Amino acid sequence: MSTSVSNITFSRRNFIRTSSLASGGLMIGFNLFTACKPEAKVPVDLADLDYADFNAFIKIAKNGAVTIFSPNPEIGQGVKTAMPMLIAEELDVAWDNVYVQQGALDTKNFTRQVAGGSQSIRHGWDALRQTGATAKQMLVNAAAAHWGVEPSECTVSEGVITNGNGETLGYGNLVDAAATLDVPENVTLKEPKDYKIIGADIQNVDIDKIVTGKPLYGLDYKADGMVYATVLRPPAFGQELESFDAEEAKAMPGVIDVIKIGTKTRELLSKDKISWTVQLSPSDKVVVIAKTTWDAFKGKKAIKAVWKAVSALEDSKYQDDKLSGLLDGTNFTTLRNDGDVSRAFAQADKVLERTYESPFLPHNTMEPMNFYADVNPEKIHLVGPVQTPEDAANTVAQMLGRDVEDVSLEMTRMGGGFGRRLYGDFVYEAAEISDAIGKPVKMVSSREDDMTTGVYRPAIKYRIKAAVKDGKLTGYYLKEAAVNGNMYGLIPNFFPAGAVENYKVDVASYASKITTGAWRAPYTNFLAYAEQSFFDELAEVMEVDRVQLRLDLLEKVKGTTDERIQYSPERLQAVIKEVVDKSGWGKQPEGVYQGFVAYYCHNTHVAEVADVQIENGKPVITKVTCVADCGIVVNPLGARNQVEGGIIDGIGHALYGDFAFKDGVPQSKNFDRYRLIRMKEVPEVEMHFIENELAPTGLGEPTLPPAGGAIANALKAATGKRIYKQPFMADPDFWKTAAKPIIG
Repeated sequence: MSTSVSNITFSRRNFIRTSSLASGGLMIGFNLFTACKPEAKVPVDLADLDYADFNAFIKIAKNGAVTIFSPNPEIGQGVKTAMPMLIAEELDVAWDNVYVQQGALDTKNFTRQVAGGSQSIRHGWDALRQTGATAKQMLVNAAAAHWGVEPSECTVSEGVITNGNGETLGYGNLVDAAATLDVPENVTLKEPKDYKIIGADIQNVDIDKIVTGKPLYGLDYKADGMVYATVLRPPAFGQELESFDAEEAKAMPGVIDVIKIGTKTRELLSKDKISWTVQLSPSDKVVVIAKTTWDAFKGKKAIKAVWKAVSALEDSKYQDDKLSGLLDGTNFTTLRNDGDVSRAFAQADKVLERTYESPFLPHNTMEPMNFYADVNPEKIHLVGPVQTPEDAANTVAQMLGRDVEDVSLEMTRMGGGFGRRLYGDFVYEAAEISDAIGKPVKMVSSREDDMTTGVYRPAIKYRIKAAVKDGKLTGYYLKEAAVNGNMYGLIPNFFPAGAVENYKVDVASYASKITTGAWRAPYTNFLAYAEQSFFDELAEVMEVDRVQLRLDLLEKVKGTTDERIQYSPERLQAVIKEVVDKSGWGKQPEGVYQGFVAYYCHNTHVAEVADVQIENGKPVITKVTCVADCGIVVNPLGARNQVEGGIIDGIGHALYGDFAFKDGVPQSKNFDRYRLIRMKEVPEVEMHFIENELAPTGLGEPTLPPAGGAIANALKAATGKRIYKQPFMADPDFWKTAAKPIIG
């Protein structure tokens, strides 16, 4: 198979179940409206069309308009555009006539209605294409029967079927007949060379609504009779509500009532089996019910609450000492252990050991947490932005003692997720409030609520140790100390697993009352910086070229029979060689310092080179060159957006992201104290994709983890100093001295 590279310079982020219906229709999961005849124009109001059920999920109107329901949550990663492209490609319709609509939670007909792990396209690749191809084949079979010819004699282009005599029928003409046919068991998928939609730059299907402010997001949702609510939660982790005085708040304009919730939450938390997505304080909480969000927020500020400590109130010094103690200790869980690491270090000529540190981080989604709930005796209606809708529906049913069949959940577009909306605490609060007041309610959190009572990336420390014998890397030992859990099980099988004979990964954690969870590219978002910075320093100790060190190690993995290895050494070598070429590695003019990294995560191979200059004693990142192998790029426009967003996010948080606690209280409540990257600080991003015909992999997360390492290595070249702690800009004195570039 031939492989080539496409590139773009960009300047300043389901799997569907198919089965047969009793009526012979095909179950497919999506909602796209597609006018299948080139001349057919979809009306402005699609609801006015007379649709016939072609099968359970695809509906085709008599004028050829096609409706397909899109089940996966959209958090800005582009699946609402890219996943329908897969269906439209194999259905053979014109994308100019495609309209997309978000589907609701449907556990009977869809699987993996989740936004997480950069897995939607990867899991949906085969099933969605088969969905479109099967529907097309049923239409072709109906046309062939009408003409009395073999289906193989028919061709399809943009929703029009043509026979050997040149006669044509549009999809809309065949709806009734096709819906009665058996579902074909075997269909032929297109060859990549025949793609018309896959691989084309397709604009975000929601872009017009986004830029014109039309309703799309959870905060936009309204319903008749709805009231607003906001929740007063414990101000410190480790505290619970003792008492409160709400008289002043109740007297304020627009405030309807002030209530207390928490009983249902505690009952839920006491159950033996609860979803991993449940992140709730067991404390009682005070809820202000009001006519508007503003009224609710003002009322909450008037609440006089008394809080009591029920466990240790952690501060950052305590957390730092606790993690260091874990690294220095002996109580570890071993996730991978190859060879004899202890022996390798005992026999080593040189040993390099370094410790890397990272803080807690909030998610900082632009749209604060919110959700709509209407709990009544007949049903539970939930609407809003959530990455795990099935878990949310199941947990609400469990919390309220209802059948899950009573719960209907509609997903809105999300104004950011980054892992925060994997956890449905805001859904459960909305449901508990509605159940208590007997009214439909929109629960809305403020920015301060999100940053001080939310879910955080856990603080982590890594200690990495390498053994060198006779100029070769003979041992590698990675230790992780983290809050509330450790790296997931695939990570120990990423590079350099398989490349070092004696290789060990140990982990340890301590339990904290601070709620923690996934943050964009969990664990790898910091581990990639630590390991890639370490490899650069290791190359200096070994007195070898830093790029060649990676290439040589990858050579050892080729032909491996170790099924645990997650990455492809050939694909990782390819992105390394390409980024060296495209970035002008080692050939930059004086005053431009470069940092190199290569990393694999979320099934995607990425290499990045950062260009840095020092101006007035501070680093300026001028450019990042990135090469990614994510298989077939379904939507290059959306893919470039994801690559650029991931890199910028990775740079910003590596440089500035910091979050501290004092007596259990978060010390940053809004963006006035939590530093984010500024528009003027965003570098040019030059993107190159390895072109091949392999199944697509994730892109929402894989370009973020390498970015911090690329910057750190470039800063070492610029200053002669290594950085072992994020955020990099925490020490202003660090940047006062710049050294000559170190390349090699």
